[in-house]
Amino acid sequence: MPDKPMPHTGHGLRHVEHVMGTVFSFDIRDKPTTAIHRALAETVQHLHRVDAVFSTYRPDSHISRLDRGEIRLDDCPPEVHEVLSLCAQATHDTDGWFSIALAGTLDPSGLVKGWATEAASQLLYEAGAHHTCVNGGGDLQLHGQPTPGTPWRIGIAHPLHPGKLATVITAHGDLAVATSGTAERGAHILNPHHGTPATTFASLTLIGPRLTLTDTYATAAFARGDGAQNWLESLDGYEALAVLPDGQEWRTPGFRRYGS
Repeated sequence: MPDKPMPHTGHGLRHVEHVMGTVFSFDIRDKPTTAIHRALAETVQHLHRVDAVFSTYRPDSHISRLDRGEIRLDDCPPEVHEVLSLCAQATHDTDGWFSIALAGTLDPSGLVKGWATEAASQLLYEAGAHHTCVNGGGDLQLHGQPTPGTPWRIGIAHPLHPGKLATVITAHGDLAVATSGTAERGAHILNPHHGTPATTFASLTLIGPRLTLTDTYATAAFARGDGAQNWLESLDGYEALAVLPDGQEWRTPGFRRYGS
């Protein structure tokens, strides 16, 4: 379910890339420089490399070959070690509600997209792009502000009413926004303890500091279902909006800082 910046008419640099089975978009509000153009090109190459390493749909990817036992972890690129370590930590942090071993196969894609988006944003930041929105398939990593003195405004699609918004998030500075839901792909998130589709929510939007964990925690909370609200309220630095299949909603106490 796409979350996206509200339209603007300012100057900057934009790019859209189809990769990893989804669409990545880059909204850079800094004055384009040679360094920023170069970093954007490197970022796009990075995303295609991530796809080649981690895609579970490509039989020649490292993660597919590792799952089949054709190679060992030591034979994989360093980023595989990093991602699997992050996945293990996320599994621990979520009491097992995040899992990369569903249906008996190795699948870290629930973390990879957020991790790749956050890394892309950081590459641009290091090149001097300090006011950016990187959108990886509907999950966003923000830096700075779109124009001096104005916040980012992120429209959150309503899962039950196509074309309408559940809320608009306004934010200054560095922030991540991730939404898990059923509107785009149906009931694709599974309860890792039972292997059945998670159906407590129509959508769950999570705001946090960095997208890797924000996206992962959103998926875990969606899978957790009825216990998600208490768990999310226990997390420091994260706020959530949940829409239930009957149209009811709940928000964590601090969500009002970002949206209605």
